[in-house]
Amino acid sequence: MNLSLENIINEKTATIFQKLGLDSRFATVKVSDRPDLSDFQCNGALALAKQERKNPREIAANIAAELEKDDAFSKISVDGPGFINLTLKDEFIAQNMDDISQDDRFGCPKTTAPRTVVMDFGGPNVAKALHVGHLRSAVIGESIRRIEDFYGNKVISDVHFGDWGTPMGMILAEIIRQDGNLNKADTYDIEAISSFYKQANIRCKEDESAKEEARRITAALQDGNPEYRKAWQHLRDVSVAAVKKNYDELQANFDLWLGESDAHETSGKIVNLAKEKGLAEMDDGALILRLEETNKPMPPVILIKSDGGFGYQITDIATAKMRYDDLKAEEIIYVVDKRQSLHFEQVFSATEKLGIAPNVTLKHVGFGTVNGADGKPFKTRDGGVMNLEDLIALSKDKVRSSLPEPNEVEGFGEKEIEKMVSQIAMAAIKFQDLKNNTASGYIFELDDFAKFEGKTGPYIQYAIARINSILRKADTQPATVIITNREERELALKIAQLCSVINRAEAEKEPSIISDYAYVLAQTFSSFYNASSIMNAESPQIAASRLRLAKLVRDILTLLLYLLGIEAPEVMLKKANA
Repeated sequence: MNLSLENIINEKTATIFQKLGLDSRFATVKVSDRPDLSDFQCNGALALAKQERKNPREIAANIAAELEKDDAFSKISVDGPGFINLTLKDEFIAQNMDDISQDDRFGCPKTTAPRTVVMDFGGPNVAKALHVGHLRSAVIGESIRRIEDFYGNKVISDVHFGDWGTPMGMILAEIIRQDGNLNKADTYDIEAISSFYKQANIRCKEDESAKEEARRITAALQDGNPEYRKAWQHLRDVSVAAVKKNYDELQANFDLWLGESDAHETSGKIVNLAKEKGLAEMDDGALILRLEETNKPMPPVILIKSDGGFGYQITDIATAKMRYDDLKAEEIIYVVDKRQSLHFEQVFSATEKLGIAPNVTLKHVGFGTVNGADGKPFKTRDGGVMNLEDLIALSKDKVRSSLPEPNEVEGFGEKEIEKMVSQIAMAAIKFQDLKNNTASGYIFELDDFAKFEGKTGPYIQYAIARINSILRKADTQPATVIITNREERELALKIAQLCSVINRAEAEKEPSIISDYAYVLAQTFSSFYNASSIMNAESPQIAASRLRLAKLVRDILTLLLYLLGIEAPEVMLKKANA
């Protein structure tokens, strides 16, 4: 059952619209733009005016007259050209809080129409350490994955490993150049493999023949050369193991670790299908599939390049087919840098034209870059790309400097302090990312991001820890909610928005909606707590009521952080002089 106040009032207004013979599509309410005037507002009368050929104020007055009969409302008024303002009785709000607090999902039901959603995020490559650019894909993708799962969809996450392109041929060519053969290839660790790739990258930029040799080896690898395949498998396995450590640190969860290589056979089928449908044509030595152009030029998809290799887009087209055929996907969400938007427009258009994933919703969630103080992509001090592992280490050092030393606080030895360091650092990194609109880039502020105040992850964690402390000290058990002052009322109304917030975040694939709400809820609780004493409340009943609201906020904030991929420590410590 959906216990959000917005949903409950929507049901009431829909019933009245139907009773009056009005189109109930316009019966929806929203949180009031003027909280000083009302709790909710309904603007449906304005939308109905033309359809009903009546003055909107007359329509609104008829609706308001029916709403006044419902004892859930303390006040109904019509303002302006036909806005209906609705103010709830304190007792109705309090009962809603009691109902929500007794539900393990806080009144947010799972969808009645679950879909199979495949999440494509991560996108690491063989022999390349994860860098700061991979941060957003992992953090945003994992948050959307959790939101979809909580919403009630069946979610399958795939890392989509880059293991099959020219970089693999470059590495193999470099090993052969240095060793004479591939006999030692299966002895190299990730540091050695990365070193080979860096040297190969430099060589191929300077030497066209080296680039051509890499392409030749890549083609032979993809055609099944057993020597190359054996070396490739080791390089892939070592690379996967290395990036898994970073993803484990970020708590990014993948059900599948499929790579571009897994789509190789299906890529061939895509080419044949395009030929069968008469959609493939030769152009300057390459086999292409032309796409319809609407408002702007749309480059064709290159199926087979002039050198005989598959084009850049075909792997994603083939993967979409596999996800439809094998995983029964109804929606596929790609969390990838927004600079790849044209690529995905081509992939989606080609997928539709080929008819390989009918009725599947394809969505690209494009994100902006992580930037330094200069507004340019975040780099190390010497100008190189910042590795994700180094970024995490820097963040932990920053957090560690603000916490007590091990054993300085009873019960908190090195293990406990390091766990707290990790939890706070991850909260700081992720929240700084997720508080921004996904499509926007943002500046990574190492000096500010781990603060316990302001719009930061540690601020939300600290709010939870603070409530935990209150609950530990309380002499009474939480009981029935009673609304006795403005701050209690405002807190309850903010709590009541939870379901609407999660539903909107799911619909828009936008975790910043969750982070915004978590921050405002924590702030609203702070105002409530400053004005509404629990320990020195006017009566035991009021104390117990406030305790119940506090516990409800703690549990909801914990859920919200979970949806952002963040853990909430039971206790938060600060260095004495911090």
